[in-house]
Amino acid sequence: MNPIRRHEMIMEVMLNQKDVTVNELSDKLQVTGKTIREDLSKLEEQGLLVRVHGGAVLAQSDQFGILPSKAPLDKYSEEKTEIALSALRHIKQDDIIALDGGSTTLEIARRLNNMSLTVITNDVYIISELVLKDNIRLVVPGGYRVRNMLAGQEAVNYVKSLNIQKAFLSATAVNIEQGLSIYTGDFIEYKQALVSTAHQVYAVVDHHKFGNTALRTFASLQEVDVLLTDKGLAPETAELFRSAGVTIECGHNPLTHLNY
Repeated sequence: MNPIRRHEMIMEVMLNQKDVTVNELSDKLQVTGKTIREDLSKLEEQGLLVRVHGGAVLAQSDQFGILPSKAPLDKYSEEKTEIALSALRHIKQDDIIALDGGSTTLEIARRLNNMSLTVITNDVYIISELVLKDNIRLVVPGGYRVRNMLAGQEAVNYVKSLNIQKAFLSATAVNIEQGLSIYTGDFIEYKQALVSTAHQVYAVVDHHKFGNTALRTFASLQEVDVLLTDKGLAPETAELFRSAGVTIECGHNPLTHLNY
């Protein structure tokens, strides 16, 4: 089995169970315990899990661009609020927007006024938040449910048929070379469909995710119009991205408005 696919499957198990043993993974993936231990060490180096005796536990479940099955997390809530308020400044009445799944996009949904607006989303938490705002036209793609999000070719095809003006996307990591990445393959095609379809693409990522890389890149930085983050982003990190021609807005203060 391809190591990347093996790592992805390990993370899928971790996201569902929060902890796992070496023996469980060895049986599920049909590889030796030695291989699994090496995989776990590599994933631990990336801060994705923590090794424990005989197995591993999930490090930060809210860093994967998806939410847990029971309830949204409040980790980095101040940062998410900053980013959401920045995003709202880009949303105008009668816009057609897409909100990707994630805790930051959920915060955007919570703070949206009940105004004339079309919102496309595959996140069941965002759906439940917006269904009460009767002036917002809510559009839900088809597909099958993976934790709190809808995925699959049906959802991808539907999104590609739409006229989306602005898409707000979450990511596990943002890196100058690898762009925007996530760890599970279920949502890659859906995110790529949003990127290719929307007239303007906004990435909503807190400062903790900058400089990191996950397994699957779904967009290069050149495909993103604006990176929306919080004021915790280090000035030297912001300068690196500015030098690469990236437009970043930190909280309410735009760091740059450079175009590609």
